[in-house]
Amino acid sequence: MSTPSEPGHDGSEPGLRAIVGERRHLTNVAYRLLGSLAEAEDAVQETYARWYAMPRRSQEAVESPGAWLTTVAGRICLDLLGSARVRRERYVGEWVPEPLPDRAEWIGGPVGGGGTEPADPADRVTLDESVSMAFLVVLETMTPAERVAFVLHDVFRYSFAEVAEIVGRTPAACRQLASSARRRVRAAGATAVPAAGQAGLVRSFKEAWEARDIKSLVDLLDPDATMVADGGGLVGAALRPVEGSERIAQYLIHIADRAPGLTLLERTVNGRPGLVAQFGGVTVTVAAFGLADGRVTRIWAVRNPEKLRPWVGNGDRTDG
Repeated sequence: MSTPSEPGHDGSEPGLRAIVGERRHLTNVAYRLLGSLAEAEDAVQETYARWYAMPRRSQEAVESPGAWLTTVAGRICLDLLGSARVRRERYVGEWVPEPLPDRAEWIGGPVGGGGTEPADPADRVTLDESVSMAFLVVLETMTPAERVAFVLHDVFRYSFAEVAEIVGRTPAACRQLASSARRRVRAAGATAVPAAGQAGLVRSFKEAWEARDIKSLVDLLDPDATMVADGGGLVGAALRPVEGSERIAQYLIHIADRAPGLTLLERTVNGRPGLVAQFGGVTVTVAAFGLADGRVTRIWAVRNPEKLRPWVGNGDRTDG
C-alpha cells in the first residue's frame, strides 16, 4: 500500500507513533467510503481494535503497518456499505450524507463510539472537492465495490493492485469498477466546480429567504432545481424531493412562517458555502448547495439530529 510506516525504536510496540498517526488518513478514507462521520469513526476504531488484538509477533511481522491498517479499514467499509444499502431501504424519507463543518468549527463528540473528547482537527477529514455534498451523493449511487475502487484509486491514488487486495478482485476488474464509477460522476456533473462566486449566491439566497421574498428565491433557483431533506424520521422533513423553483420557494417560505425565530448563518458545509439554521441557539438544519450557471440547482437539507452532532454549539460563533 501507499502509506508505509517505519518500525518503532522505543521497544514498546512496532511503530506506535506511526500507527497512531494513521488515524487521520483512515478517517479520511472511511468518511468518503461511508458518507457518515459516525460510521467512519466506528470503522477506524474497529481497525485499530483488530491491530491491537494481534499478538506482538504478528504485529512485528507486518512490513507496513500503515498499509495493513488501510487494507483492513477498506474491507470493513466494504462490508458496511453492503449492509448500509439494506438499512437505507428502511430509512424514513431521503438519506443524505452527514454534513461536515469547517475545520475551525469542529465540536467535541463521541469518538470511535467511545466517550466524549475535544475534537482534534488532525484526526478529522480533509475538506476538498472529494467531500463536497454533490460528490458524496453521486458516490451513494455506486455499488460498494465501485465506490471503494474509485475512491481509493481516483481520490487517494492507490494502485489497482493495492485496491484489488481490499476489494477481493483482480486489478483488471478493479480498473473496470473505477471506470464505471467515473462515468457515473461525469453523468451527474459532480466534477469539481470553481468556488468563486458561490458564497455570494448563497448569501443572496439567505437574504431572500429571510425576507420571505418568494420572487427573489425563484429567480435564484434553477427552474428544475431539487431540494432533498433528511429528517431520518426523527424530526419533520419532506419525505420526498421537492422539485421545481416555485415549489421549493413556497416550501422555504412555509418553513420561515412556521418558525419565526429561525436564524440563518452562512457556514462552510463540506468545504463549500452553505447555510446553517438555528432555533433557540441550537442547530436544527444544515444545508448544502449545488450551484451552476449562477443559480441553485440542488439543496441538501440535513435535519436528522444524529447527523448534526459536529455542529452542536456552533451558535456560539457570530458572523462578522
